[in-house]
Amino acid sequence: MATDYSPVYAPGAAFSATTSGAVTAGQALIVSGDGTVAASSAASVAYVGIAAFDAASGADVTVISGGVHILAASGAINAGELVTTAAAGAVATQGSATAANDVQVIGVALTTAAASKVTVKLFR
Repeated sequence: MATDYSPVYAPGAAFSATTSGAVTAGQALIVSGDGTVAASSAASVAYVGIAAFDAASGADVTVISGGVHILAASGAINAGELVTTAAAGAVATQGSATAANDVQVIGVALTTAAASKVTVKLFR
């Protein structure tokens, strides 16, 4: 059974893309190829948005950009920390500030992660 996902508050811009692997509602997505997206597997500058619903590999999925979302947290995240994409389509803290990883920031945590979930205001 598919699970739908909606942002906590007003959604950002949305668009449709083809998946290059199965994705789950609420996962952070990255550009994975020519016109395709996939769940993030690590910090990435190729972040494009959040999967609006479950989609099989090769299927179309709606990608939501911006807004405030409750996302899977990879590790400890404190309110106010900058976050980036992580394994399994989750988000993690940005880590130490460097020019290389500053471009990987996708948002700021509004809450401290609890039960592996964190509320994030997405920048893009």
